[in-house]
Amino acid sequence: MAKALSQFTRQLVAQNPVTHQILGVCSALAVTTSLDTALMMSAALTAVICLSSAIISFLRHHIPQAIRLIVQITIIASLVIVIDELMRAFAFELSRALSVYVGLIVTNCLVLGRAEAFAMRNPVAPSLLDALGNGIGYSLILIIVGSIRELLGHGTLLGITILPIVADGGWFQPLSFMQLAPAAFFIIGLMVWSIRSLDLSEAEIAEYDLQGERSQG
Repeated sequence: MAKALSQFTRQLVAQNPVTHQILGVCSALAVTTSLDTALMMSAALTAVICLSSAIISFLRHHIPQAIRLIVQITIIASLVIVIDELMRAFAFELSRALSVYVGLIVTNCLVLGRAEAFAMRNPVAPSLLDALGNGIGYSLILIIVGSIRELLGHGTLLGITILPIVADGGWFQPLSFMQLAPAAFFIIGLMVWSIRSLDLSEAEIAEYDLQGERSQG
């Protein structure tokens, strides 16, 4: 359990699923045009990954290896349907803004990856903690990217004016580029570069250095 707790904290930054493992990037590009959609997607994915990991871990000894992926996807898809229906019932406008992306949680490699790599091999409590760490780590990136894109794209956060725009007599000119998917790609890329620059253990050894060491050896 102590090891799982240590892994949980590492998944927030050092082992973040988006910036370190490069998982779930597609949804990060699509749903971060505003902070509210980023928060809703974060909550939906965190709920799905936690519930699916707990259920799969609980049933792991009863799932035949030959059909384990089919069972995992079925469990994840069932949870996504429930979450999607709850969002339609209690947050219809946000659900409509997210469009098909909540349903695509089924294909998110982060959810299935943690189920296959961790939940199928560990008890319920560590699996739930692992899923929660990955869910929160994923959510942190979406919240940061969504905040930057909404603030620079509209001058608002959660619909509240932070930077008065020129059209309303203010001084800030919104950057329309921030509402395009490439903006999220560049922001995430800068975050990956920043984290790997600060953490020397993440630095990749240049290929020519490896070839030089081999020739010397």
